[in-house]
Amino acid sequence: MKFTLSWLKEHLDTAADAATVAETLTRIGLEVESVDNPAEALKPFVIAKVLTAERHPQADKLQVLTVDTGHGAPLQVVCGAPNARAGMIGVFGGPGTYVPGSDFTLKLASIRGVESNGMMCSARELQLSDEHEGIIELDADAPVGASFADFAGLDDAVFDVAITPNRQDCMGVRGIARDLAAAGLGTLRRLADIYRQPTTAPVAGEGSPPDVRTDDIEGCPAFYAQAVSGLVNGESPPWLKAKLKAIGQKPISVLVDITNFLTVDIGRPLHVYDRAKLSGALVARKARAGENVVALNGKSYALDETMTVIADDVQVHDIGGIMGGEDSGVSAGTTDILIECAYFDPEHIARTGQKLLLTSDARTRFERGVDPAFLDEGLAIATRLVIDHCGGKASPVVRAGEPPVAERRVAFVPKRAKTLGGIDVPEAEQVAILERLGFRIDSGEAVVPSWRRDVDGSADLVEEVVRIIGYDQIVSTPLTRADGVARATATRGQMVERKMRRAAAARGLDEAINWSFIGEAEAALFGGAAHVLANPISEEMKHMRPSLIPGLVAAARRNAVRNASSICLFEVGRRYLADGEKPTVGLVLAGERTPRGWHSGKSHFFDVFDAKADVLALLEAGGAPVGNLQLTMDAGPTWHPGRSARLGLGNKVLAAFGELHPRIAKALDAPANLVAAELYVDMIPAPRSVERARAAFAPPALQSLTRDFAFMVPGDLAADALVRAVKGANKVLIIGAQVFDRYEGDAGLSLAVEVTFQPTEKSLTEAEISEVSAKIIAAAAKLGATLRT
Repeated sequence: MKFTLSWLKEHLDTAADAATVAETLTRIGLEVESVDNPAEALKPFVIAKVLTAERHPQADKLQVLTVDTGHGAPLQVVCGAPNARAGMIGVFGGPGTYVPGSDFTLKLASIRGVESNGMMCSARELQLSDEHEGIIELDADAPVGASFADFAGLDDAVFDVAITPNRQDCMGVRGIARDLAAAGLGTLRRLADIYRQPTTAPVAGEGSPPDVRTDDIEGCPAFYAQAVSGLVNGESPPWLKAKLKAIGQKPISVLVDITNFLTVDIGRPLHVYDRAKLSGALVARKARAGENVVALNGKSYALDETMTVIADDVQVHDIGGIMGGEDSGVSAGTTDILIECAYFDPEHIARTGQKLLLTSDARTRFERGVDPAFLDEGLAIATRLVIDHCGGKASPVVRAGEPPVAERRVAFVPKRAKTLGGIDVPEAEQVAILERLGFRIDSGEAVVPSWRRDVDGSADLVEEVVRIIGYDQIVSTPLTRADGVARATATRGQMVERKMRRAAAARGLDEAINWSFIGEAEAALFGGAAHVLANPISEEMKHMRPSLIPGLVAAARRNAVRNASSICLFEVGRRYLADGEKPTVGLVLAGERTPRGWHSGKSHFFDVFDAKADVLALLEAGGAPVGNLQLTMDAGPTWHPGRSARLGLGNKVLAAFGELHPRIAKALDAPANLVAAELYVDMIPAPRSVERARAAFAPPALQSLTRDFAFMVPGDLAADALVRAVKGANKVLIIGAQVFDRYEGDAGLSLAVEVTFQPTEKSLTEAEISEVSAKIIAAAAKLGATLRT
């Protein structure tokens, strides 16, 4: 939220400078993102008078000016502004001056053969507004030679403060001033004094009240309104336009500017309707199926039955608490208005904004929670400002519904400031701080002010006291530790994830970090989400992911469209299932495994076996007994039925890998030839031994030997099953077996297996080798495999 130092001082009686205010805001928990002073960039610009203006000899649209800068002899300046003329007073920048709006530095130049010693500036060139049709024209009594920044009152620091969602009370300058006053930086002024009004009580109107009601008590519990008739909607007064311009808002008209001003000043969004554009009663209700509204941003929005709207007998005029409609907006010809000051339920506002993907200053405040007890005062301030600057007569106030203003009390336990906050604060000082913040202490309880919906327990009171005292006052106390060498604090699960992360990086995969929530459509592809967020960032980030694959595929797609030729990504994260969070490692491979080259020929793309190799390497790093893993074809409904598999131990599935099901690959817009895998870390069995040190390597005393076997096998036999059968033929002598060749011809499918024998006590004789070989052939035969001849 942005505001200027002078604006703050209208609410806070203080002599503090910008640096002190910024330091205090940060100290009490309101993060200052920036403090800028426009005067610093405009210091070189001075007020100058145009003495003469003659036509440029070489250009019809240029003029040659003689300019008095108040310092030395007049200067010659070439100018193309249509409003430049002799006698006018404007703003001049000389050679060497940086022009912020145009991002260049002025220098002595020759324009069409005529020397120019600087320039007369427009408002856009000085970043004062978007106006650039002509140069700035000042009043005739503006002092020539004086600093333009000082003359225009631009020496006013602009603060940009990041307000956390729980501090809805600080979404207005008033709330920030209250916090600073509580911190001892000044005294909070009365609202009546700020607005130069005798009171903030409702304006006593005359005539008939407007026809207003609320039919949606849940979404809009209270709808207050007051009409003003016979007004004139023109330009805003200079003070109002200056405030809005200083914080980056564009003045529109006095009626619109008043509502924008009060949104920032007191954190109270309002809306003004042109009564001439309304038909019948104005009602807060639920939208109906098929209704649409064109908002003030010019966009049309489709509404549904969950959304609160403001409508008349004919159409919807307002997305309640978010943005007004274009059809009932005020214009220069508006003479009769209706001022809306309503309270909208924060949860309803948040859900509607997320569905419509629509943000506004009003939504930002309503979804955090505005002060429900400030409706009468807010409406009264707005009505008086309208009458003061536009004229007209007010109607009686209409109060439809009841705002939620029930008194809230929390226990006040002074000693918790020490036990919970770490600072010993006298009770009297705690009471004084809380009272300055708007609390009232009564019989051991604190009555919570209506603007602090975030306070609901005694711990919150401690936080208020401690932040005002200053978190820097908490004494740093080192944690106690036992003597001797510190023991490892990481859990087994954390160590397993760490090893698998390092193994993935060592194999050349890049780590991705994705959101843990995805869209409903993406979640449905993987069985649906078991958990849905009540207050999501957006509708597309509402469902807790049941799989890491959607996020990784999206990351791969983003890289692919940026011409990445080889994409290897992995993520260590959580899947969120009905029975809890499941630690998981996901990976995707897409594009070229090896690029084309003279030594390797054409490029080769990643396939299922690349994914399998990565899965086995990561499982081994995580401590899984990869030699005992069982491979099962078809990894499930989300995977390609013929190009995927599972790895498991008994009934436990440790990983799934392969190509995605074509339906899912298409829905996720996955890059071509993408393969993926998920490793279920929580399924990796714990080691039987808790020893951290590995056993010393003891090389075998006798040399190993290998034998090759070629088998004709059934077409549906998995190579893994054959390898397991071979290894099981003699678990003592056979220490390894692997498929090294696959051939498919007219006679059928052939798999060649290399078997490694390791003698233990003595070298094997030919008879012993033949005996083991026979057992290997017999074991393969049980699977339908025969020795190839």
